[in-house]
Amino acid sequence: MRLFTALWPSEEAVRHLSSTVDRLDPDLVAEATAGLRKFRFTAPQRWHLTLCFHGDDADQQHVTDRLERRVAQLRAADPPRLRLAGAGTFRGVLWTGVEAATEADDITLRALVRAAGGDPHDYRAHLTIARWVGGRADRELLPGLFADYAGPWWQCRELTVVCSDLREGAPVYRTVHRAAVPPESSG
Repeated sequence: MRLFTALWPSEEAVRHLSSTVDRLDPDLVAEATAGLRKFRFTAPQRWHLTLCFHGDDADQQHVTDRLERRVAQLRAADPPRLRLAGAGTFRGVLWTGVEAATEADDITLRALVRAAGGDPHDYRAHLTIARWVGGRADRELLPGLFADYAGPWWQCRELTVVCSDLREGAPVYRTVHRAAVPPESSG
């Protein structure tokens, strides 16, 4: 089963970024994406931060048990305060970055990455907002559309284990497990 552990931004954060995307000048977008094949913004309901990709043949029970066990060890940590801000590109991807409000929030975010099974040292918090299949993006022009972007602050209240079902078109996401951050006390 193709699984990943994700953190989803708040509805307010999604609305804010979606509104920013909707207000982009079409001429500037056309200029910034010239030469890119099949450039498209991803749907806001798909916007998430992948903390760990578990692979195409991951064992759901193992992934969820490990996540619960590791998140339970974070009981003293407050949910991190985050916001979406800035932008950059990877090959075929335009992303907006994620800022932590304080150093403690950054430490907690990295602890959540570790709890999910990811490597907190190599982790670059980001949210994919657009994709393309070919061509080279201008390293400044395309991310420059969001260079001054800073969304509202929000707190991460849960992690989700998501099954990504590859079908024609975009993958279909289905949440198979939720883990509260911090974990709800059992007594």
